[in-house]
Amino acid sequence: MSQIRTFFAGATTMAAAIAAIMTLSGASDPGRRASFDEITVGRINIVEPDGTKRLIISNKAQFPGDFTQGKERARPDRSSFAGMIFINEEGTENGGFIQKGSIGADGKISSGLSLTFDRFRQDQALQLMNNDSATHQQTGIKINDVPIYTLAAVGDMTRFRQEAGKLPEGEQRAYWNRLADEGRLSQNRIWLGNTPGKSSALQLKDAKGRVRMMLLVTPEGEAEIQMLDEQGKVTRSITPGSAG
Repeated sequence: MSQIRTFFAGATTMAAAIAAIMTLSGASDPGRRASFDEITVGRINIVEPDGTKRLIISNKAQFPGDFTQGKERARPDRSSFAGMIFINEEGTENGGFIQKGSIGADGKISSGLSLTFDRFRQDQALQLMNNDSATHQQTGIKINDVPIYTLAAVGDMTRFRQEAGKLPEGEQRAYWNRLADEGRLSQNRIWLGNTPGKSSALQLKDAKGRVRMMLLVTPEGEAEIQMLDEQGKVTRSITPGSAG
């Protein structure tokens, strides 16, 4: 009889422990809901009921590659970042927020943050960024012309670079110019931010990414509107002292 009592006592204790675990994990709730004040994780995958990833929040060690129609491709260039990746309904990357910041053994800064929004099956159309290094600091907003994916998808850039690399050096520029003329390359059209000379600037660019108008304020407070030709030469400048 004592053995039976011992068995039932042990079973009762185990059942209570399982019930407590189920309560804490939310398993007792049909909706599998749980509430936490704080969680510590390396990576969180937000998925649809069918398993399609929609948002990934990750540390640096587990940061993902990029996604195209549900397939993940390695991105070694992201190995130093932590952040989050946005993924659309078909499983294709849609933008994200990545960030890093460190000082190397050589004492040099390597820091950057980038929030991007991609065109469908393409690269970033809008970017809010900040980069900081031993040689420069850049903060700004970029608005880009990005070709529709049926003309050139984001994965085509790898092929373009490979094809350009097979050409003699003297022919590579013509190759890239042809792709630009065909509208198959992304081009920055608007830049709002600082310049290497620590001025604040709004640059308006043509379809080939050439600055054609710039609103500029120098660190000393001098304001200027510049109009430029295709070669980047200032053809007209308007300042507070210009004749009306």
